[in-house]
Amino acid sequence: MTALTSTIEIARPPEEVFAYVTDPTRFPQWQGDVVRVEVEDGYHPAVGARFTTTRRIGATERTMTQEVTELRHPRRWAVAGVDGPIRPNASVTVEPLPGERSRVTFTLDFTGHGVGVALAPMVRRLAAKGAPPSYASLKRLLEGRA
Repeated sequence: MTALTSTIEIARPPEEVFAYVTDPTRFPQWQGDVVRVEVEDGYHPAVGARFTTTRRIGATERTMTQEVTELRHPRRWAVAGVDGPIRPNASVTVEPLPGERSRVTFTLDFTGHGVGVALAPMVRRLAAKGAPPSYASLKRLLEGRA
């Protein structure tokens, strides 16, 4: 299946956008399904850094650990799930635009393991519905309209 890709423009400098969007401790502020995030060793942005995200999916909470797999500050950040039956793979690319603006491209995909192989299409559909409101929330927050 093809990864989910969304692009938004934010009226903020790329460095500010990148710092905010790639900080896992801020995920609950703009991702509506995130209940909490725990960081390992204080989380310092670097390849190999890990964090654990708990998301509300329907009436249940699911926890998954992700690891930073790519970091090219302030342009690209990618993470991969390292546990669980459904493992997300996500990336964020921030491009500068004229006038202290940024274009942010999010790519999200899921890999099923074991029973997760059968569940991955459903999770993909849920993410396709849930991600755009989160991106809109991010835009409002960063542009000071929250």
